Amino acid sequence: MVTNDDGVYAKGLNALVEVLHLFGDLLVVAPDSARSGTSHAITANLPIRLKMLQEGDGLAIYSCSGTPVDCVKLAFSQLCEDRKPDYVISGINHGANTSISVIYSGTMGAAIEGCVHAVPSVGFSLCDFSPEADFSRAKVAVARVFQELLENGLPLGVCLNVNIPKGEIKGIKLCRQAHGKWEEEFEARKDPHQRDYFWLTGNFKNYEPDNELTDEFALANGYVSSVPISIDMTAYQVFDSLNDWKIW
Repeated sequence: MVTNDDGVYAKGLNALVEVLHLFGDLLVVAPDSARSGTSHAITANLPIRLKMLQEGDGLAIYSCSGTPVDCVKLAFSQLCEDRKPDYVISGINHGANTSISVIYSGTMGAAIEGCVHAVPSVGFSLCDFSPEADFSRAKVAVARVFQELLENGLPLGVCLNVNIPKGEIKGIKLCRQAHGKWEEEFEARKDPHQRDYFWLTGNFKNYEPDNELTDEFALANGYVSSVPISIDMTAYQVFDSLNDWKIW
């Protein structure tokens, strides 16, 4: 199963479909328009609609009025009743999803939802926000990662967050998420009726730019970064210190 958060007509999704269709049959369920930054959001107060756009030759494509996670949930519930997908692959996103951005990413929200369903899942992103980005090198990286996924699988409860640099690729590195955050600002504006509204802006601050173990460092040096993401968010390392609290 293939999905994304840039919408069913995005160039990155088409590139992903081109690569993965070489490996087998595909079910594509993607949002009918861009849903970037939706993280793991689901639609609970509106109806969700599916529209078939293409079917045949081992490829079925649907647009969905919901979020990327809605796409995965609907695919499993309504389109895959007889056979669960072997893999859930999300992307190729227009723009990076490194460091803390993983918690905001609709691309990774969909991959994590596949992981929730106990299906090996990967989210792919290219470090180029342009709608007309060149995905030729990214497709090679996708094929290499997916071939390893076929041969080795993933542990239960773990998916991969794969980010691909713009331009030449030196290799692929197993990384951890860099420590950083978005320093956000809101630009105050007025609409034609002189009513106030706000537009989100901001810059990413990397707290460890020289750490060779991180995804940000790998990408800055021309490598594909691959970060294993766990759906279990329990902070096991703090149990000992929290056991000192008097309320347990």
